[in-house]
Amino acid sequence: MTDEDALAQRAGQAQLRFVIPGDAEWPVQLDDLAHHAEIQGLGGLPVGLWAAGPLPVAEFAPRSVAVVGARAATRYGEAVTSDLVGGLTSDGYTVVSGGAYGIDAAAHRAALACGGRTVGVYAGGLDEAYPRGNLRLFEELKTEHLVVSEMAPGVRVSRSAFLARNRLIAALTIGTVVVEAAARSGARNTASWANELGRVVMAVPGPVFSGMSTGCHRLIRDGQATLVADVDDIRAQLAPLGVGPLLAERGPDRLLDDVEPELLAVREAMPARGGISTSDLALKCGQPVPRILGALAELEVLGLVGQDQAGAWRLKRPTSAVV
Repeated sequence: MTDEDALAQRAGQAQLRFVIPGDAEWPVQLDDLAHHAEIQGLGGLPVGLWAAGPLPVAEFAPRSVAVVGARAATRYGEAVTSDLVGGLTSDGYTVVSGGAYGIDAAAHRAALACGGRTVGVYAGGLDEAYPRGNLRLFEELKTEHLVVSEMAPGVRVSRSAFLARNRLIAALTIGTVVVEAAARSGARNTASWANELGRVVMAVPGPVFSGMSTGCHRLIRDGQATLVADVDDIRAQLAPLGVGPLLAERGPDRLLDDVEPELLAVREAMPARGGISTSDLALKCGQPVPRILGALAELEVLGLVGQDQAGAWRLKRPTSAVV
């Protein structure tokens, strides 16, 4: 068997497709890489992208935001990630990240929990999940959304591959949000690429004593990123690009006019940011838990609330007429 035959066999077994410049599925945003200098000796336009999943590669890129950060994420970082991603997916943005432990995984899982779209950009061949601890997440992205890599099936990950992958995350998206990052980190490398490519770069501040926020603070201090604390801050940064939230013509507030008063009262008792448990919401509403669960189930069907990975209930922004 020739090397080409072996590659084709691996790709077929993993249900991969290869997208090259000029294909209908090719994301033209990547072409920007052909016109910019290398960073840390890496750069340039990839020969093509290996992809797996039902989402077309070119479809997500014009309305996508990268959410990246430290592998050794803190609870604070994961909570902020869940909050930001919830808002972004409600606005109709696709969330892009690298599939790693920590902030990357939190971003993907938050998008999945909210019913949003999310794409994983990987540093190795897509015939094997990396890291193995995120195998279930990798398979879910591959089956229901999209995973991409410039590395052929069978290619193992390496430090240089991670750095090369970061340029793809930056190029494929209209903006990058760094949630947590150490002084030297891959997330800062992604931010450097985003700046080089003229993308919007944002960073979340954190506790001054946390080493996982040092990189974010330096990006903000050095003028390499704009401070963002919530999804409204991100919206403000993306607004000049003309790629705003996907809202129905009636507007988000008018869409709630058709919701039954009892359901609306439960929704209005929920916090504007963060999540709330069923028992706490029942206590706040002065209603028994079974009744609150019933109301939440109806609100979830209407797309007005959702559960995060911890089981807490969160508000979702209405994006279509409620019936």
